[in-house]
Amino acid sequence: MKYDISITKTANPKAKPDPATLDFGTVFTDHMFIMDYDEGRGWHDARIVPYAPLALDPAAAVLHYAQEMFEGLKTYLTKDGGVQLFRPDMNAKRTNRTNDRLCIPQIDEDFYVDAIKELVRIDKDWVPDAAGTSIYIRPFIIATEPFLGVRPAKSYQFIIILSPVGSYYEGGLAPTKIFVEDEYVRASLGGTGQAKIGGNYASGLKSQEKAHALGFAQVLWLDGNERKYVEEIGTSNAFFVMGGEVYTAPLSGTILPGITRDSVIRLLADWGIPVREERFTIEEVFAAHADGALSEVFASGTAAVISPVGELRWTDKDIIIGNNEIGPLSQRLYDNLTGIQSGELPDTHGWVVKL
Repeated sequence: MKYDISITKTANPKAKPDPATLDFGTVFTDHMFIMDYDEGRGWHDARIVPYAPLALDPAAAVLHYAQEMFEGLKTYLTKDGGVQLFRPDMNAKRTNRTNDRLCIPQIDEDFYVDAIKELVRIDKDWVPDAAGTSIYIRPFIIATEPFLGVRPAKSYQFIIILSPVGSYYEGGLAPTKIFVEDEYVRASLGGTGQAKIGGNYASGLKSQEKAHALGFAQVLWLDGNERKYVEEIGTSNAFFVMGGEVYTAPLSGTILPGITRDSVIRLLADWGIPVREERFTIEEVFAAHADGALSEVFASGTAAVISPVGELRWTDKDIIIGNNEIGPLSQRLYDNLTGIQSGELPDTHGWVVKL
């Protein structure tokens, strides 16, 4: 390791939740990782300490100018009792890309992964063993310098917390209903759409609230300029199976470069299934459904892995996809990704990191 990590273990371990009744992101383990940054000194004082509230100055820059970022990945319990991560190096790389966009100091990527591994080792007994469960890992960086002014902060904290989780969606791997948003905008070219920051999600809450009121689980975003090109589904990347080919929006700066997205594309290439990373319109999607060419729609992301879509509403039009059932490709991708993540299937890509 480039940095030493001091460890202070809790004197009051918490009761662990029942793995069979886990929600998503409501329970947290006994410890957390913290490292400080100060201009002129760099990153320093890496430590693992008991999970506890943070002390922030009321003038901390993160509270006023939203200079922050976050990541998300998971760790899984294998049948032999081992614990493993899925592509943590990709999260480290994406962290630094986001840091660059938000003027946050870069972090040593190898140490980033080492810090995650060390924290998971300490709280290993929190990793749930029920089917479909895991530990969700949330690394994040916040600007802590107390000042009121618009400029990059001079001090930060890098923090990692762990949360044992069940399925992201209450229905598990069941088709979801998606509302196509053509009023509000998530991101535009030149903005922060490709960065993993809280502001991208906060600005989407109004649309999500609208969708929920109409009985839909999530929002499908369209482009911010013409409101016609398909982009992302809420917290996930979106895929459409049309005419035997898989379509997904390109990484042109307005959507998040998802790690599960990349894994899906690579698996599809292994299977000889064509993937087209190009712009396409919501009108084309609905036309493909009318022609019988739209066979599946699904979302990909760390939290849900694969989430099939059974219904889309755009303006006053509703379409049902695949009889509102899980499509064969969605199921195959889910089975393969979760199989690799849990160690039940071979990892031919070198994606798994064992602790």
